[in-house]
Amino acid sequence: MSTSDAIATHALGKHFGDLVAVDALDLSVRRGEIYGFLGRNGAGKTTTIRMLLGLIRPGAGEVDVLGRRVGPGTRDVFARVGYLVESASAYPDLTVRENLEIQRRLTGAPRTAVADAIARMRLESCAERRAGRLSLGNKQRVSLARALLHRPELLILDEPANALDPAGIVEVRELLRALADEQGVTVFMSSHILAEVAHLADRIGIVHEGRLLEELDREQLRAKERLYVAVRASQPDRAASLLAAAGFAHIERADGELRVFDAERRTAEIARALVGAGLDLTELSAVHEDLEAHFLRLTGGLQ
Repeated sequence: MSTSDAIATHALGKHFGDLVAVDALDLSVRRGEIYGFLGRNGAGKTTTIRMLLGLIRPGAGEVDVLGRRVGPGTRDVFARVGYLVESASAYPDLTVRENLEIQRRLTGAPRTAVADAIARMRLESCAERRAGRLSLGNKQRVSLARALLHRPELLILDEPANALDPAGIVEVRELLRALADEQGVTVFMSSHILAEVAHLADRIGIVHEGRLLEELDREQLRAKERLYVAVRASQPDRAASLLAAAGFAHIERADGELRVFDAERRTAEIARALVGAGLDLTELSAVHEDLEAHFLRLTGGLQ
């Protein structure tokens, strides 16, 4: 493990019977960065997070967190880690403030930490309300407040924006960005909100069927956001040949259409080449391919 890594795994694996949940996973998350961990439901995200936190034992491989090997009995390093796994939780019959006070005592945080966490997550209006009576969004805020209470060096968050309204999602985004930029906190987060991850993460890893398919940093992610012209026409083979002969060098076929790259300002030329050759043109539109489209293509499309 590099001293610059907050999280490192080597050949990490976990099986549940015949189900391969995580398969030879190698991760390297640098200190101070926000790492987005993307995958479909069942891709192995939550199982990976539970192994990072020592909640379940790996079937194979190794996990290092903040320079410490995670194994049976590992406890001290997790005093420097805040986490939210799977779903928001709290003692339902205790108030928000009482829930946070319990967490403060468990982590040894200063007495001012509860008030700070309530203010940071904008929970003032429900601080004296029983947690069991909160909306799902406010329960999520309480869980995030608990994760942040002791000012951890590393945050491991499973779907942190779950159940939040759009304003709440923006608040969490700004909070996590500020923690990373101003305090050097490392954030490892799984999410299914791909656009939000694209806004926030310094790097993303895409996992599918337990394996890491691809890692992208910000510059690589921008390069994946491609512009192309979607073309649907009769006789697609002939259409592709006509466009190639007309000087369009980069043409791909996908989902029953032709995708003509570097051509967003040449749509009229495309139309003339095809219609002039007697083909029926049924679609001609400029398309911006974002992270979501790239993710779907990489993991096998819609299911």
